Amino acid sequence: MGRILFLIGIGLGGAAVLISLGVWQVQRLAWKQAVLADITARISADSVALPVDPDPVADKYLPVAVTGTYDDQVIYVLVSQKQIGAGYRVIAPMQTDAGRRVLIDRGFVRLEERDAVTAPAGKVTVTGNLHWPQEIDSFTPAPDLKENIWFARDLPAMAQALNADPLLVVARETSLPDGPVTPLPVDTAGIPNDHLQYAITWFSLALIWAAMTLVFALRGSRRRPERPNL
Repeated sequence: MGRILFLIGIGLGGAAVLISLGVWQVQRLAWKQAVLADITARISADSVALPVDPDPVADKYLPVAVTGTYDDQVIYVLVSQKQIGAGYRVIAPMQTDAGRRVLIDRGFVRLEERDAVTAPAGKVTVTGNLHWPQEIDSFTPAPDLKENIWFARDLPAMAQALNADPLLVVARETSLPDGPVTPLPVDTAGIPNDHLQYAITWFSLALIWAAMTLVFALRGSRRRPERPNL
């Protein structure tokens, strides 16, 4: 009897721990959904003029509109799009009417259409969002400068290469056609939100743990007592 009570205690304790982890993930899910909703609202708000001194934290995803002209300089960042395949993000400097030189993420172009990318002639207005990408780590290869292929949006390095301020506007809309380049605007798709899967995992483990405890307890209660030696 003592052994059965011990098994039940272990089973209830383990199940309680697993259930608490599942509840915690449900709470995290609600928090993450609120964060994503706030980011989505910020991204889709009305655009404003480019701030004089944008803050990477306070102004992240800030919708802005800039008007100016491109030159022929460009950086190609290797990326991949679902159902499309490999291609490049086209990063180009814009000389704005306000006298600043900033970077514009013009959007996506397929590998085979890279040679067709040109700078739109004349003044263009770009509506998009300020962004400070965090895509660099110790495993990121160095840019292939000979082929002009980069493997991440390294904002300081791109700004230095293109002689621009380290400010990146990710285009959502442009006032002029941009040839084969399709805007690839900022959204929340790349922000991980796996808390629901984690919660399901913990609750499933709690159920399995409880079921195994019940099985062991039933087996223990049905075990025949040993006959005494006469």
